[in-house]
Amino acid sequence: MLDAVVVGAGPNGLTAAVELARRGFSVALFEARDTVGGGARTEELTLPGFRHDPCSAAHPLGISSPAFRALPLERYGLEWLHPALPMAHPFPDGTAAVLARSVAETAASFGPRDAGTYRRLVAPFLSKWDTLARDFMSLPLTALPRDPVTLARFGLVGLPPSSWLMRRFRDERARTLFAGLVAHVMAPLDGFATGAVGLIFALAAHARGWPVARGGSQSISDALAAYLTDLGGSVHTDYEVKRLDDLPPARAYVFDTSPTALARIAGFGSHYAGYRYGPGVFKIDYALDGPVPWTAPEARSAGTVQIGASTAEIGTALRAASREGRAPDRPFLITVQPSVADPTRAPAGRQVFWAYGHVPSGWTGDLTDAIERQLERFAPGFRDRVLARATAGPPELVAHNANYVGGDIACGAVSGLQLLLRPRPSLFPYHTPHPAVFICSSATPPGPGVHGMSGHNAAKAVWRRLRQP
Repeated sequence: MLDAVVVGAGPNGLTAAVELARRGFSVALFEARDTVGGGARTEELTLPGFRHDPCSAAHPLGISSPAFRALPLERYGLEWLHPALPMAHPFPDGTAAVLARSVAETAASFGPRDAGTYRRLVAPFLSKWDTLARDFMSLPLTALPRDPVTLARFGLVGLPPSSWLMRRFRDERARTLFAGLVAHVMAPLDGFATGAVGLIFALAAHARGWPVARGGSQSISDALAAYLTDLGGSVHTDYEVKRLDDLPPARAYVFDTSPTALARIAGFGSHYAGYRYGPGVFKIDYALDGPVPWTAPEARSAGTVQIGASTAEIGTALRAASREGRAPDRPFLITVQPSVADPTRAPAGRQVFWAYGHVPSGWTGDLTDAIERQLERFAPGFRDRVLARATAGPPELVAHNANYVGGDIACGAVSGLQLLLRPRPSLFPYHTPHPAVFICSSATPPGPGVHGMSGHNAAKAVWRRLRQP
């Protein structure tokens, strides 16, 4: 009998398997698709030689992850590559605010009236980032916080809605960039604890950057899988699990799946019936014949570029997708241009690029024209650079990754108490109705992102059970 079986080879499932194998437990990992990766894959979606990340591409939480930093992933091929700027947020007048590694450069891009405010906002936390990241990404606490004072201070700033935090800024540039940071998790700007979301992304940029993985996000997953194999674990792909009886006998079962799928497989009935999924996204991967022709010079050297002309425009787009059940006319876009830092992603002189906007859950329309109209506002002539495109709305995203229920790449709404207490209000979120079954997906704290911390935290709960006499 195995000690543990893990279902789902996304970053969290892989991390959970590695953490258990590191502690001497026998582990087998089962994945429905033909390769490991989940939200961290790389594929040729458009033309030969153009390597695209179907989901996550920039990794501010990956490079800052306490779980990843404790593992020898570089030995297995993972290399982080940094663009000159982590992120830029261009405006229609051709200027841009930036999220730079330097706090001073970031603050200066906001203008003189908000530069000091921004420096004072991040100063109490930046020097303590590693400890804060560990404590924050372990909530609800799986161990005593290493710096409870800083964590409490961060909570006072971050738990109110981001709209409250943005009132500290006097001008639109800082407010708009910060609104865009919050929108990365598809959260409404007036939602509980959304201030913490924006602040975490900003601090991560200053502390460790927003890198891409050389060769694509698949290299993160491949490194985890290779390390797992070296530790004695086994990986089984093309293995779809429909019920617990499909799996070999084990002392514990760990699921990197949506709560809905887990309930169906394990026979938990309506246990997760109250779990809410958020809006979907419509994503386009592009093969380009050269760089994106951004009007703002700063955007040309940034790994990530946010597209939203103002706080009001971003808020309108988020409300349309999450509350009004319609696709926005001017979607807020998150775009990533990996080729700025990693020229291996495309043939010489060419680039890969992706963009997505928010749409209602399960939406079946085509947002291509709206997305490209937005891009043309800030990069005139963009369409002339397109060699090929691959589009994916909610139905295609679900087909690619079953955890993206309704096209929700966060595997659950990141709003209200569910931002922190997921998949149910509990101090033991990784436990399920069955004492030998656990959940470790992005539907558990700390939530979405390629960081492996949900798997890391769940593994703690599992090994405590396995060590019981």
